[in-house]
Order: sequence, then C-alpha cells, then structure tokens
Amino acid sequence: MSPNRPGFCSSGMLKLPLALIALCIAGYIIGPPLYWHFMEGFAAVTHSSSSSSPNCPPCVCDCSSQPILSIPQGLSNASFSDCAKHDPGVSEDTENNFAELLSEELRLREAEAAENQQRADMALLEAKKITSQYQKEADKCNSGMETCEEAREKAEAALVAQKKLTAIWELRARQKGWKYEAAKNRAQSQGKVQSA
Repeated sequence: MSPNRPGFCSSGMLKLPLALIALCIAGYIIGPPLYWHFMEGFAAVTHSSSSSSPNCPPCVCDCSSQPILSIPQGLSNASFSDCAKHDPGVSEDTENNFAELLSEELRLREAEAAENQQRADMALLEAKKITSQYQKEADKCNSGMETCEEAREKAEAALVAQKKLTAIWELRARQKGWKYEAAKNRAQSQGKVQSA
C-alpha cells in the first residue's frame, strides 16, 4: 500500500489497534480479580461437597481451659487465648504469668492515669493563680479609676465654686468702677516694662 492511497490511514485502521490495546488493558486490570474470585467460589463448592462426606470427622475443641477472668480487648494477647493447645502442666504457670502481666499492665495504666491527673491538677492550679493575679490587678485598676473619678468630681466642684466666687468679686469690682479693658491694658504694659 502506498501512503497516498485513501485507505492507508483510514479511521478503521486506527480504531482496530486502539480497540485491541483497550481490550488488553481491561483484561490486565479486571482479569486477576475475576480469576481469584472464580477460584475461591470453586474451592468453596468443592469444600462444601466434600464436608458432607463421612471421611472427615468433626473437629473437637475443649475450650474449658479459657481463663475465668474476662480480659478487655486492648489488654488481651492472642497467644494465651489459643484453646486448641491445652497443656495441663504449662497452663497453670501460663495463667499465673498472664495474671501477673495483666496486673502489672493495670498498675502501669493506673500510674499513668494518676500522673496525667496530677499534671492536669497542676495546670488548673497554675491557671487559678494567674486568674487571681489578673483579678487583683483589675481590682487595683478599678480602685484607681474610682479614686481618679472622685478627684475629678471634686476638682469640677471646686472649679464651679471658684468661678462663682470670681463672678461675685468681678461684679463687686464693676460696681465700684473697675473696667476689664483698662485692667487688661495696664497688665500688658507692666509685662512690657518688666521684659525691657
């Protein structure tokens, strides 16, 4: 085929390899999970058909050796809860060791909780001390503000009283012939004479 012919780069020739590549990628991604799913299903069907046959005796597990104490989920150790491997000689020592380990773990957790509580109490006490200091400073500030307010009110009252007294004396002086303009000019001339 020559490159100038119309069928050389047709859309059909490009779509075929692209479709083949897409099919390979899809098989690569979806194939393994489907294979394992199929194999698990096949194994389950095979196992269920063979379990109904009398060749396999039922499993017996004596779980009476489990500890009487119920252990919290976070503290349990899976190696101690294996009931299939029951050895009477070892089980008593194992249970004693397990009880000791469990009590030690509980003591450690109690000590950690007590330490955390002590730290929290210390932080609370420190916060109370700081709050008390701030409250004392605020009380001092409020007391100072009240004192300043009282002093300002007294000063205002004294100023009003002084203005009234000044107004009375000025009225008396005017009645006796005193003039503000003349007194002002005289005070200015005295200031010039003193500066010269």
